[in-house]
Amino acid sequence: MSIVLRPGTPADAAACGAICYEAFKAIGSAHNFPPDFPSVEVASGALAPLLAHSGFYAVVAESEGRIVGSNFLDERSRIAGIGPITVDPHGQNRGVGGRLMQNVLDRAAGQDAAGVRLLQAGYHNRSLCLYTKLGFRTREPISVLQGRPLRRSFDGYRVRPATAADVPACNQICNEVHGFDRANELRDAIAQNAASVVEHGGRITGYTTAVAFFGHSVALTNRDLMALIGAAAEFGGPGLLLPTRNYEVFNWCLEAGLKLVFQMTLMSVGLYNEPTGPYMPSVLF
Repeated sequence: MSIVLRPGTPADAAACGAICYEAFKAIGSAHNFPPDFPSVEVASGALAPLLAHSGFYAVVAESEGRIVGSNFLDERSRIAGIGPITVDPHGQNRGVGGRLMQNVLDRAAGQDAAGVRLLQAGYHNRSLCLYTKLGFRTREPISVLQGRPLRRSFDGYRVRPATAADVPACNQICNEVHGFDRANELRDAIAQNAASVVEHGGRITGYTTAVAFFGHSVALTNRDLMALIGAAAEFGGPGLLLPTRNYEVFNWCLEAGLKLVFQMTLMSVGLYNEPTGPYMPSVLF
C-alpha cells in the first residue's frame, strides 16, 4: 500500500469521522466492548473541532487519493496529547498506524514539547505493543465509568461554572498536582461553557473542563473531585476517566451506581511527574 501523509483540514471531517467510527467499532466488537463513538455523525462531530483548532496538529494518511487514517496532537500545553488515532479497518496491519504515530511524535519533538502522552484501550494488545516499541512507558490503568448523573453534593463544597477570572487559581492547582498547567485547554472549555470549579473554605479547590471523555479534572482532595463528579449534568462520550488506583473515588462511583465500561492505559514519552493529588485525565491525557 502506497501511503502519503499530509496535514488534515476541516474538509476532512466527514471522511476521518467515518473511519474513526468504523475503526473503533471494529476493534471494540472484536473484543466484545462498545465503540467509543455511537455513530459516524458523532465521530465526525468530535473530530471537526480538532481539524479546525489552531492548537491541534492534524495529519491524515491517503492511499490512491483516499483517506485511510488520521491522527491528532493536542499542542495547547507543555505536554502534548495524542489521539484519537484511527486507521481504516480494511487497511490495518499495513504500517499506517505506525507512520501516523511517528509523524506526530516527530511533530512534538520539532515543537519542543516537554513530553507526550496518550490513553490506550486496555483490551487492544496490538496498540499497546506498538506504542511501547515507539518509546511510550506505561504509567497507570484508567477506568472509564458511565451512568446516570449522580446529582450529589457535599456540605461546604460549592460547584459553579468557571470564569476567566478563575484561571490563575486553577493553574496553581494543576501545577501542584501535575507540575504544569493546562491553561489553554481550560480557557477553551470556559469559552464553551463546559468548565466548572469547586470551592471549599472560601477558595477554589478543584476544576474540570468537563467530567467527560474529552475533559480533564484536577483537585486538591478526593472530596473536591467527588463534588465535581456529583454535580456533572452528564458524563459525555463513553464516560469519565478515573485512575483506578484512586480507591476512595473509584469505590464511591461504583456505590453511586456508575458502571465500569472498560480500562485504558495512560502512557507517556518524555517528562512525566507522578501526580501528587486527585485528577482525571481526558482521553488525550
